[in-house]
Amino acid sequence: MTETELYKSLGVLTRNRERWEVSIPNVASLLVYESTKIKAKALWLLGEMGLAFPLSIKDCVPTIAAFLDNSEPLLRERAVNALGRIGRGCYNSIEPYWADLFRLAHDEESSVRLAFIWASENIATVTPDPYKDHLTLFAELLHDGDDRVRMEAPEMFRVLGKFRPKFVEPYIEQLRNISETDTNRVVRIHCLGAIRTTVR
Repeated sequence: MTETELYKSLGVLTRNRERWEVSIPNVASLLVYESTKIKAKALWLLGEMGLAFPLSIKDCVPTIAAFLDNSEPLLRERAVNALGRIGRGCYNSIEPYWADLFRLAHDEESSVRLAFIWASENIATVTPDPYKDHLTLFAELLHDGDDRVRMEAPEMFRVLGKFRPKFVEPYIEQLRNISETDTNRVVRIHCLGAIRTTVR
């Protein structure tokens, strides 16, 4: 099967959720494939499979986590996204690697920093308590040099504000200040959203 055919077959599998659980080993085997494109697609699909079947994918988690140190930014991005989705399905499945995710908050690639926030939101939606003492890091990301990262960072405060408002209350004034001064309109709106969700 050529790379193009293999990529298309993964696309077909993506739409056939009833085949996901039994296909986990086959998709995981593609993580050693030569092509970055195929490995990236496999990581993304494993994340979605892991959200649906977190216990069935547990044995694959160490292999996925190994990509957090990959030299290719796309693979780091897809790995952290996958762990976030799996962690949303079952935090215990990714708990041994949870602390490792925080390194990616300072990744040189903005797409990886953005993926770190998305992954954290996924996990915190179901398991917010581990983030209690880590919001300082997300507060730093509110001032990231990349607009997309700054637009997403307030969403972590919104997620936690919904489930654990006490966690977010110390950051309300910072969020309010950014909602009034940031040059990006979406950042300002998202900061206001985080405030409204927390203070209710």
